[in-house]
Amino acid sequence: MPADDTTDTEHSGQPGGLSVTITTTDGIRVLTLAGEIDHHSGDTLRQALDTPATPGPRTVADLSQVTFMDSSGINILIAAHRTLSEAGGWLRLAAPTEPVMRTISIVGIDAIIGCHETLSQALTS
Repeated sequence: MPADDTTDTEHSGQPGGLSVTITTTDGIRVLTLAGEIDHHSGDTLRQALDTPATPGPRTVADLSQVTFMDSSGINILIAAHRTLSEAGGWLRLAAPTEPVMRTISIVGIDAIIGCHETLSQALTS
């Protein structure tokens, strides 16, 4: 699945922060996240998850390079899931690292938001 285009890129200047690269693949926004998601980097994630007012917005968050996520990240993902669902779209999580998957499983977010082992699976499910 080739990427249609790169639409935006954000980088955190703080060590241990969060960087976000946003691309579009087959009409799906793909957020490639790297670093830590916590109360310090939450605004970066929240801004990246903001979508234009389009019908049926679809977003995949690629978590394969996220080393840590706390409850701040969980709350942001739940809010984004709710917003996208209300707009007729969806949010999917792709390739979470083991520590991130542990957090996702403990709080049960994988029962609310589609969580896939690979980015390819998240894009085609």
